Amino acid sequence: MAGRIEDYALIGDMQTAALVSRDGAVDWLCLPRFDSPAVFAGLLGTDEHGFWRIGPAEAAPLAPQGQAGVVPTAPAPRAPFTDTSDLKAVPSSASAPAVPADRRRYRGDSLILEQEWDTPRGSVRVIDFMPPRHLSGQEPVPQMIRIVEGVSGQVRMRSAVRMRFSYGKIVPWVHRVEQGEAHRTVAVAGPDSVWLDGEAETYGRNLTTYADFTITAGERVAFALTWQASHLPPPEVPDPEGSLALTEEFWLGWVAQCTYQGPYRDAVVRSLITLKALTYAPTGGIVAAPTTSLPEDIGGERNWDYRYTWLRDAAITLSSLLRTGYREEARAWREWLLRAVAGDPENLQIMYSITGQRELNESVLDWLPGYEGSQPVRVGNGAADQLQLDVYGEVVEALYLAQMTGLSRSDHAHLLQLRLISYLEEHWKAPDEGIWEVRGPRRHFVHSKVMAWVAVDRTIKLIEQTPAEGPLERWRALRDEIHADVCEKGYDPERNTFTQYYGGTELDASLLLIPQVGFLPPDDKRVIGTIEAIQRELSTEDGFVLRYPTHDESGTNVDGLSGHEGAFLACSFWLADDLAMIGRVAEARELFEKLLGLRNDLGLLAEEWDPRLKRQVGNFPQAFSHVPLIDTALRLTACGAAYLAPQPLAAGAARQSAQQPV
Repeated sequence: MAGRIEDYALIGDMQTAALVSRDGAVDWLCLPRFDSPAVFAGLLGTDEHGFWRIGPAEAAPLAPQGQAGVVPTAPAPRAPFTDTSDLKAVPSSASAPAVPADRRRYRGDSLILEQEWDTPRGSVRVIDFMPPRHLSGQEPVPQMIRIVEGVSGQVRMRSAVRMRFSYGKIVPWVHRVEQGEAHRTVAVAGPDSVWLDGEAETYGRNLTTYADFTITAGERVAFALTWQASHLPPPEVPDPEGSLALTEEFWLGWVAQCTYQGPYRDAVVRSLITLKALTYAPTGGIVAAPTTSLPEDIGGERNWDYRYTWLRDAAITLSSLLRTGYREEARAWREWLLRAVAGDPENLQIMYSITGQRELNESVLDWLPGYEGSQPVRVGNGAADQLQLDVYGEVVEALYLAQMTGLSRSDHAHLLQLRLISYLEEHWKAPDEGIWEVRGPRRHFVHSKVMAWVAVDRTIKLIEQTPAEGPLERWRALRDEIHADVCEKGYDPERNTFTQYYGGTELDASLLLIPQVGFLPPDDKRVIGTIEAIQRELSTEDGFVLRYPTHDESGTNVDGLSGHEGAFLACSFWLADDLAMIGRVAEARELFEKLLGLRNDLGLLAEEWDPRLKRQVGNFPQAFSHVPLIDTALRLTACGAAYLAPQPLAAGAARQSAQQPV
């Protein structure tokens, strides 16, 4: 059974990623890309669907009477062994013992994971990482490296690998290959092959590949798993220690570019590293998360595939990266966008594949039982066909911000922006599915209209501030028309709050963005009323924020789905932002620090927090949670002790909060 969502660590090479549990098991790894079928899919099923566990070979037994805490001090020579008769706690028919690590951490500001176990016989460390593919100078193939290091005494270790292709459905042909002095194990099925290299002797049993060995203090034993197209020659034998040094050098060099030096630097840097890890380096596309079907409602059907590039998520990720000093990622994403949209901006999708592919057909993997029984397990995403007008605003905002922060002008990007606005001129009055991708009827969602206003507003500002051209007077009139329409039809004067959609009474946490995008100033009574209404009606007992009510007063699901969901972490960060903007800085800081407390011990966040179960839920780690963490940290840092009152924005002002802290 998979661990709790927050018990996983992320490692990756900016083309794919793996999740590693506290017990040393890799339960999720898609090869060769984020959106490829998983080789290890135990996260959504059982060990039968694929895993790779390295850890102590037996659950730590009690020391003999009078010998508590005694470990061998004389190092014994390391030797592989296949006789497992002395591993009484773990019979050879078992896959591997699941012993949680006593400690874990990332090595400094990197994506190199270190987990440590203490046993009565000694202590051991396992170092896990994926080298960025451009570093080796060899053929760029995906590779996961695991180095076992003896810390003290001597510890019996076991590596157990069960490779299953196509999300656990296909059992590959596994055999040994002699290549010079190397003894390699390869698993082959159809177009895929995965090569296992290690310094300990392996053997096969019960369709699993094992290596049993003893590690002593000061010794290191390395393993590597490499994907290669099955029709190609074998990949080169890995250099684990050299790859480790290059990987650490890469991450430390990348983090050194960060311009944020405030009190929340550790949290911000870890979030930035996570966002970088979710970037698909060859194209610049950014996945929303590296997983599929981790449930928003444990045991329910709210399970989606997030291994794609949502324009919204990618645009706000770009905003955070730009504000912390990372322009190269902005340039790469802009080029990805231009290729994805190409000559068809009128049919802008809300999401694309990491390479820009449009067809993301949704299907169900019915052989997987799902995470803690949460079914169905989905791949692909049918929401790609939805109309969500707000993405026009997020995309235009990102393009505007990129140019305003010094990214070189792109004529193609400017032409795309003008064509997007031309489309909005004709279609902004249409109902849509909205930011939350409801699978119910289309409505006139207030947030969608506000973001249409943002698209027009930023385009006007771009023309005013740069040599760009466009019909300014016509678009100024359009901006005013959208603004008046929202204020008339999306606002409930009796309750003094904006509503989720025109004519409705429900609230929606996306309304918290109204002051942040500059639609209205934060001291406007309608803004303050909306913030207070959301805090009152959509907050959990812990003070975190739900996206919207999933049920109406009659108990009917309003979004076309059964079940409930947890507090949406991005919305909770938005509330902290708004509280700071209206002068309630101490309250904002308290909420922000509570949200930081929801991160796991490695600083990672999923999409939601279940207030009933007190655990993270949804796909993990989630870009849409880490981006607002960065934004709120920057805002609160800028507030400082001197920020005691709201700093109003003029109605229609540029999105100050997205460009520079208020």
